[in-house]
Amino acid sequence: MAKKKGARVTVILECTGCIRNGPKKVSAGISRYITQKNRHNTPNRLELRKFCPYCYKHMIHGEIKK
Repeated sequence: MAKKKGARVTVILECTGCIRNGPKKVSAGISRYITQKNRHNTPNRLELRKFCPYCYKHMIHGEIKK
């Protein structure tokens, strides 16, 4: 039998400050976190303040597609 899809899904959060703005502005890397969310309670994209080791400060990390 096939399993039912649960309400909890795995999402990837990416730093909004580390996004490359052009060929001249190259960052050292992009900070990413993996977490879970309940898609019934939070249908919109998730945004959390997490520490970015490349920016050396707390930044907004937004949900991205896999």
